[in-house]
Formats: sequence, C-alpha cells, structure tokens
Amino acid sequence: MKFHRYHALGNDYLVVRASECDVSLSPAISQRICHRNFGIGSDGILVHEDREPSATFRLRIINPDGSEAEKSGNGLRIFARYLWDSKLVTGEPFDVDTAGGRVTCVVSQQGRLVTVDMGKVSFRSETIPVQGAPREVLNEEIVINGSPVRFCAATVGNPHCVVTNLPSTEETARAFGPLLETNSFFPNRTNVQFLRVVDRSTISIEIWERGAGYTLASGSSSSAAAAVAHRLGLVDSTVSVQMPGGTIRIEIGPDFSIRMEGPVTRVGTLELDPEAIEDVHVL
Repeated sequence: MKFHRYHALGNDYLVVRASECDVSLSPAISQRICHRNFGIGSDGILVHEDREPSATFRLRIINPDGSEAEKSGNGLRIFARYLWDSKLVTGEPFDVDTAGGRVTCVVSQQGRLVTVDMGKVSFRSETIPVQGAPREVLNEEIVINGSPVRFCAATVGNPHCVVTNLPSTEETARAFGPLLETNSFFPNRTNVQFLRVVDRSTISIEIWERGAGYTLASGSSSSAAAAVAHRLGLVDSTVSVQMPGGTIRIEIGPDFSIRMEGPVTRVGTLELDPEAIEDVHVL
C-alpha cells in the first residue's frame, strides 16, 4: 500500500487512494499505520474515495485512534495539494465533499499555498452539538478537576470548544484537552483550543484534537477560534492564527463563512510492508 506524506505546519497526514488499498482501513489497522513506533506514523490518514469521472472529489478522514473526522482544515489543504500533484486539478477552484460538508479549494504557488472555503461557523448547541437547551454557546463555564473553564463552542463541520480563561500553553492543552474532549457536555467529543488574543488581527492558540491529541497546527481549529474571537468582538474579520507549527490566515464573512489560507509541504512517498500489520487482529 503506497502512501503520500504531506504536512501542513507540522500537522502530518498520509494520503492514499481507496482503490489502491490492499486492506480495509479498519480502526485497528489505521491505528497501527498511524503509530509512530510500530507503523509509518502520522496525525491521520486521508482517503481519496473513488468516484464517477464527473462527480466531486470525496475525502474520508481517519484519526490516529481509528475514529473518523467530519472535516479537517489542514487535511483538506493537504488533500488539495495531493490532487494538484497528481494532476487531477489545476489552479482553478474545485470542490471536495467531506462528512462535514462540501468545501471549495484553490491551489497556488506551485502547490505550496492552498485556500479553502470552509463553510459557515455555527455557535448553536443543537448543531455542534452541546448538551442543554437550544442556544448559542458563548461564554459558558464548566468545572474540570475543580477549575472553572470558560469557553465558547462552535462547529465548522466538526465540533470545537474554545477556552478563553486558561493559559494558551502546551502544558495547559495536555492537561485540560483530553478532559474536555471526552466530557459528557459534548456528545460527539470535541476539539479543544486554548485562545490568547494578541491584537485586533492576531490570535494564538494551543490545540488538543479529538482523536489525535496535542497537535502543532489545525485548520479547522484556526477557523473556529478566529470565528469565536470575532463573535466576541475581540478581533476584526481578517485574523492571523499563530500556532506552534506556524501561522494560518483566516477571513471571516458577515455570515461567519470562513476562508482559510495556509501552506502545505510535500514530504515523500512511502510503501507499507504487509509485515507491519500482519499481527493486527481485525474483528
């Protein structure tokens, strides 16, 4: 099985075409492939699903824990670059279908910069989802291990919890991220961002991703955090999002539609030997 490896600001994915998979990418197999000691290692697998020649490109996103994500901003940029490298697209806009909705992508700068129209952000509890009465989930509080955590929730096709009252540090993300991800307040689990507003055009976030853990960069997290900061009146409509892996540019429309722009780097091509997964038991 041949994989194409890319990273987007240190958030790395393996891309594979569904028709070229010799085995089913079950949760157990996916976990082994993504394992950085026993497999190839990655923050996830992007599966180029087969389609009719006239149909939209379809993307399936698998997390390192074997679960599936509805949408990934960095994953979409990487997938767009892979399509461009494979000469399946040009510099013209094209659509990609995900479980979290359809997006439009544009590849530029010889593949190294990708812009994605991510869709509209919603803060509605019933859409994200978040437990409780229907409402916009803004400036709410939850107690985690005795500490009050103030947050806003949002979805851009996948769920996010943006924390506003804790330090935006790796230590905080690792300590509080997994507890918030799996809290019963979020029925489908959630991605978590720890927000710091730098100025009217810049924010900084640390990220704990659902199904992946501590992450150097995330496109959907950047989109959600920027939208929350804008909804709270803390930033303008064009925001640079700083993360440990680098910076993504977010444009927020009047209807909270999101345009994300960021780099992608091609790393190489790898072939998985059957020996690496021969001891994985698939139920």
